Amino acid sequence: MTILMYVSKKNFDTQKAERFFKERRIAVQMVDLKKHKLGERELQNLAKGKLDGLIDREDRKVKEHPACYYDRESMLLPAVLEAPWLLRSPIVRNGGKVTVGYCPDVWETWLKE
Repeated sequence: MTILMYVSKKNFDTQKAERFFKERRIAVQMVDLKKHKLGERELQNLAKGKLDGLIDREDRKVKEHPACYYDRESMLLPAVLEAPWLLRSPIVRNGGKVTVGYCPDVWETWLKE
């Protein structure tokens, strides 16, 4: 099992997620969104048609960006592709399964499969 973790900022949830997988000796591949921007198709796959749920609307810096107040996917997509720091962090992917934020209960079920 290889976990892919997309991070745009080093926050407590990202650190806790890293620790979770490290303690269980699970290989994690980190993708820094500041260096490697997501493609449109990959972003849509992560969002599973619900891009709005990936936006970090509690972050002070994100609240200053106009995209925080967009309500249509057609407006959000280009904004997120241009500024990946708008995304909540971490986004953890295990094959086709995706979680956003710190979700140890879900990750435990992945380990049991």
